[in-house]
Amino acid sequence: MSLAARLFATTNVDKLRALSKQKILRRALTGKDLIAIGLGTMIGGGIFTTIGPGILMAGPAILISYLIAGFASLFAALSYAELGSMVPIAGSAYTYSYATLGKLVAWIIGFALLFEYGISAAPVAQQFSGAIQAVLKEFGTTLPAWAQVSSLTIHGSWWVPTHWDFLHSRYDVVAAIFVLLLSALLSVGIRETATTNNIFVVLKIGALIVFIIFGATLFHPSYLHDFAPRGWGHLAPFSGGGGFGIIPGAALVFFSYIGFDTATTTAEETKNPARDVPIGVIGALAIGTLLYCATVIVLVGAVPWQQVDQNAALQAALQPLHSWFANIAITVGVLAGTTSVALASLLGQTRIFYVMARDKMLPPFVAKVNPRFQTPVLMTMITGVAVAILALIVPLAQLLNLVNIGTLLAFMVVCGGVIYLRYKRPDIPRTFRSPFVPVFPALGIVLSAFLAVFGLSTETWIWFVSALGVGLVVFFLYGFRKSNPEEVVPVVEPEGMGEFA
Repeated sequence: MSLAARLFATTNVDKLRALSKQKILRRALTGKDLIAIGLGTMIGGGIFTTIGPGILMAGPAILISYLIAGFASLFAALSYAELGSMVPIAGSAYTYSYATLGKLVAWIIGFALLFEYGISAAPVAQQFSGAIQAVLKEFGTTLPAWAQVSSLTIHGSWWVPTHWDFLHSRYDVVAAIFVLLLSALLSVGIRETATTNNIFVVLKIGALIVFIIFGATLFHPSYLHDFAPRGWGHLAPFSGGGGFGIIPGAALVFFSYIGFDTATTTAEETKNPARDVPIGVIGALAIGTLLYCATVIVLVGAVPWQQVDQNAALQAALQPLHSWFANIAITVGVLAGTTSVALASLLGQTRIFYVMARDKMLPPFVAKVNPRFQTPVLMTMITGVAVAILALIVPLAQLLNLVNIGTLLAFMVVCGGVIYLRYKRPDIPRTFRSPFVPVFPALGIVLSAFLAVFGLSTETWIWFVSALGVGLVVFFLYGFRKSNPEEVVPVVEPEGMGEFA
């Protein structure tokens, strides 16, 4: 077999479909549970973290930014729904790309999902830290300046540093401790059950509804005038839109949409995945988008866009009302949202690593199960420590962009996979069919590529490509030699891993 044939060898889709019917994992989730799972991961750190900086970037036109990011996600969601109904097995975009585009692309997407699931827990943890510190401040307690936020002092640039000044840097200590505690809980066997997740979702959505209702009483239409003060941005490749404008705003708030595809990682735990996975993916995205747009309209109508608080936009906007109920409701929503999103992200990363180890793309120790706790303790803690370090020292904006670039790449591959399988394997049953193929998936690819190229900076691309280079070294040293696409071997997962919900 030639090198190219080995690099792009695909997993047999029929074998994957047969594996999904073996019911290795407990099938307990319904379409409603999957909507809650998608919303549980989607609504949280994203909307609370990016809405303030996003409005500073684009002004009231941040609403257009949210719609652009939403459309890119919609086309990807339709593709996720079709592939999820065809190949109802854990692994999300990694599994889909292995079945359609080959081993090398699957590895790259698995690596990109590290940014979507693993690294995404870091900025969410920083948002949790900000909320906790705001609560402490109400009681007269303030952390030392060096322990409040992450701001690593670098001489030179982030991508070519000449000197890292750790002594004069600041660190987000609360965020790092938060990640380590969640990782420890996951290691000893904590289960985020569907019921618990649903409670978190109710709290988070309730917080947004409270803001919409109370904020509407402060609405001033005049604040919406000069709707797009920043314009579209400087549309040059890899310029990050010049830092201001609708397009860089869309690339930033895209982080708010990350997570609706989490429903696809639970396909093997769903009662009727062919029906429930599409319901979960599309339902979560639709509900989340409506809430986001309503929240944005109320916020830019309640506060002049130049005065929006960058760290606690929703809470600060309602301060003129002096409502203790609204303040507590939003604070609880932020804390519940960030906790559930960070927990689900870390657990989702474990799921991706586990499936990659099943395919022998990663060494066996990645999925090694602790006999006492019946969880992959070693890999969970390694991931937790790495994410904690990122949360401790890397600024929020850098983390958001790294997460976004990995997810946009995954979206492009999933959309491409739908087009490929429509023509390569039209015989496979599809209980859900994305409409207007190949137009809709192609639009998903174009929009995702547009946001990645014109909305993200050269610095973000250099970080991502450098990290990907290291990942490819690991691939050629291990995964390329050990994995066999024709060998689809089920792995009996330990108790406690089968209730990712």
